[in-house]
Amino acid sequence: MDMSEINLNHGSSALRGEMRVNQPMKKYTSWRTGGVAERVYLPADLADLAQFLRGLPQDEPVHVIGLGSNLLVRDGGLRGTVVVLHARLNDLRLEQGDRGDALIYAGAGVACAKVARFAVKHDLAGAEFLAGIPGTVGGALAMNAGCYGAETWEIVYKVHTLGRAGQLQARLPGDYEIGYRHVALKPGTSDREQGERKSANFPDEEWFAGGWFRLPKEKEAVSRQKIKELLTRRINSQPLNLPNAGSVFRNPPGDWAARLIESCGLKGFRIGGAMVSPTHANFIVNTGGAVASDIEAMINRVRKTVKEQTGIELVQEVRIIGPVSEHSGIPDFATHYSVEEDQDGE
Repeated sequence: MDMSEINLNHGSSALRGEMRVNQPMKKYTSWRTGGVAERVYLPADLADLAQFLRGLPQDEPVHVIGLGSNLLVRDGGLRGTVVVLHARLNDLRLEQGDRGDALIYAGAGVACAKVARFAVKHDLAGAEFLAGIPGTVGGALAMNAGCYGAETWEIVYKVHTLGRAGQLQARLPGDYEIGYRHVALKPGTSDREQGERKSANFPDEEWFAGGWFRLPKEKEAVSRQKIKELLTRRINSQPLNLPNAGSVFRNPPGDWAARLIESCGLKGFRIGGAMVSPTHANFIVNTGGAVASDIEAMINRVRKTVKEQTGIELVQEVRIIGPVSEHSGIPDFATHYSVEEDQDGE
C-alpha cells in the first residue's frame, strides 16, 4: 500500500498524531530486534487514535503495542501500521466509584510501574505487583499480566475498549474469559455501541484503551515497602542488564518453566546472539546483535528439548508476529509452533 493511501487529514478533522515510515521495530521492542514496519503511528490521544482507525482502508493490517515488552517481530518486518500507545494513551487519574470508594483510571499507554506508584501516593493497596511488570496497562489487561502471586484482572473494575472501526465502549470483567495469562471476549459478546461501522476484513479486532482499578485503602508506608521488596527480588533474580522480553513461557500447572528449562541443562545455551539467561532460565536475552530468527529458534529449541526430556509441552507467553521468511534460519520444527497473533500495550 502506498503511503498516499493513509491520509492524515481524513475524516472530519485533521489528525494530530505522528506518522513514521519504514521503522525498524528494534526501536519499539524490549528485545531490541525485529524487522521493519511499513508505518508506525503515534496517536496524540484516544480521540485521535479513534479518528485514525475510522479513516484507515479496510484492508490495512493494524498492530497495537505498548512498550513492546512481550513481543517479537520477525526479521521480515510488518505490512500495515503499528500503533504505539506508550506515553500516548497516558491518562492517569483518581475517580470515585459507585460505592463511594476510590478508582484509578489508567490509559493503555501508561507504564504499569507508574500505576503502582500512583496508587501508593493515594494510599491505595493491591497494585504494588504492577511495579514488577515491565509493560503498559494495555498489555497487562490483554494478557492478565501478573507476578509474585497477583494478577491484573483481580483488581479490574471496568475497561475501556477501542474497536477496529474506531468505536469506543466500556466492558465489564464478566464480558471476558479470564485465566492465567489469558483474556478473551466470551463467545457471543456483542458490541454495546450500535450502528458503528466495522471493518469487513478485520471485524473482531478490539483493543484495550484503558481500565479502572478498584483498590482498598492502605497506609502509604506499607505499600511502599511492598514495592521495595518486590523490586529487590526482581533485581536479584532477573537479567535486567540485557535486552529481554520477560518470561518467555507460561508456568505449567504445578511447576515452573524456569525449573524445567534449567533441569534440561539449557542455562547459558546460545543460538546466534540469543542466549538462555544464566540468571533466570525462563528469560531469553539479546547478548548483542541477535536477530529475531535467533530468538525464535531459541524459543523452539527450548520447547523441543523440554518436551523430549520431561514430556511437558511449554506454552509461550510472548507474542510473535510477522511473516515467516524462507531464509529466517528457523529450524523446520519451529514453523509448527509459530504464533501469528499480536498483543496490544506490550
